[in-house]
Amino acid sequence: MRILTFSAYFTPEIAASMYLSEDIFEAMAKEGHFVDLYVPTPCRGISNEVRKQYKRKKTEVKYDGHLIIHRFRLYKEGKNTLLRALRYAFLVLKFFWFGLKQKTDAIFVQSTPPVQGMMAGLLASVKKVPLIYNLQDIFPDSLVNSGMTQSGSLIWKIGRWVENFSYKRTSRFIVISDDFKRNIIEKGVSPDKITVVPNWADTSSVYPVVRENNKLIDKYHLNPSDFMVVYSGNIGFSQNIDLLLDVAKALAARYNQLKFVLIGDGAAKKHIEERIKNEKAKNVVLIPFQPYEDIAHVFSLGDAGLIISKPGVGDSSVPSKTWSIMAAGKPVLASFDLNSELCNLIESVGCGVCASAGNADDLIRAIEFLMNNNKEFGINGYEYVKNNRSSSVCLPKYIKAIEDAVESANKM
Repeated sequence: MRILTFSAYFTPEIAASMYLSEDIFEAMAKEGHFVDLYVPTPCRGISNEVRKQYKRKKTEVKYDGHLIIHRFRLYKEGKNTLLRALRYAFLVLKFFWFGLKQKTDAIFVQSTPPVQGMMAGLLASVKKVPLIYNLQDIFPDSLVNSGMTQSGSLIWKIGRWVENFSYKRTSRFIVISDDFKRNIIEKGVSPDKITVVPNWADTSSVYPVVRENNKLIDKYHLNPSDFMVVYSGNIGFSQNIDLLLDVAKALAARYNQLKFVLIGDGAAKKHIEERIKNEKAKNVVLIPFQPYEDIAHVFSLGDAGLIISKPGVGDSSVPSKTWSIMAAGKPVLASFDLNSELCNLIESVGCGVCASAGNADDLIRAIEFLMNNNKEFGINGYEYVKNNRSSSVCLPKYIKAIEDAVESANKM
């Protein structure tokens, strides 16, 4: 089978959960399918020198020709919101153009950027092939939850139109949680079209690293005897890092050996840097994304791995970093909606503590609890991931969903 797919970002770019896409495409190829992946010249999290090298690479062939990566030039992503939106528009137009010329039996896309689903739906209709849509995010719900717009606004209405257009032309949905499944069923999607496949930890790359062997300690002059709460990932506005800084400020005088380490980048990073500087927050350390080969050191660094968001995000977000924290053998500290699938999982597995999203006092209590009770949580999480959230458990479900969609289309 030949599968056509597109991605806004790909290796060697550094972005949260990049390994998920890599694993999916590799699994397709190793199963014997032929995958054509279209991506722009890389720009996120890499040097100008690396970008120049990839400008000269039009195609890359991997896995004995079963994965062909087609690269095309596109201007570099910046911080300006309008220019980024314009870049996404150019991106999907190029995807559509290349897709028209590419022979395929099926189209597989993920939900970033959101208009990619609409493009793929139109392309699938033109080419008369099934579309398999992997929802890693639900748009425009995510914009409402992050406070970027309101339900009923013009942006929301446009988002819902894009969502409806994409969903009506999708043959098979792969969603990352039961909450996601319920969400799109309520929007009219047939349950028969939905396959739930949770994200997984890259257990070959993420594993426990004892603190005395953790290279980030010396690299960033951290005190190995400190109790560290580590956040790794996108530093955006929906993550509610401001709340974390409020908590850090409240606990600064109370605990000299409590440190908050933020690893990542994003739209809110400059704002967070200014707050740290202006408030002289000596118990907060901000460091950049690390190379993927050091990912085990990143998630093993803390005494607790933090997941944090604004209230209301829980029904449309299941952070994949959860599995990486657990794979590193660390307790999960979640400032999240208490009735969410994430918090229910944390409680049932016994792998950490949840604090009510947006509640600083609740988060302080959770941190203080973990400072005195954190050993068994890490062990429980590690065992759960090893048995339930490895790529070997989850990836075959992706392959079956794609194969079933094509088989059903061929019978029609």
